[in-house]
Amino acid sequence: MKVLFICNQNQNRSKTAAELFKGRFKTKSAGLYNEMPVTETQLQWADAVIVMEEEQRRELAERFPKQYMQKRILSLDIPDVYHYNQPELIEILKRKIDEFFPILATH
Repeated sequence: MKVLFICNQNQNRSKTAAELFKGRFKTKSAGLYNEMPVTETQLQWADAVIVMEEEQRRELAERFPKQYMQKRILSLDIPDVYHYNQPELIEILKRKIDEFFPILATH
């Protein structure tokens, strides 16, 4: 399964998640508000899109309405208070992905 992780800048949360789960899924990460924001091509590549906050899901719906309707987009509800590869962030990501795994596996 191809999973695209998205956060605001693609520096901490989504980048950590993509590296953490690359053995479990084919992963990529992207940001919404960085120099090279997420593209339509990246969204098309993904089987599932995982955002870190609900606001990011709304932003994807605005920017890419067609792809938004075609993709399973899950929000992990992880605030932007963590650093790249921070142990607490890694633990939260593991727990949340384990919770969502039944949903992801049915995709």
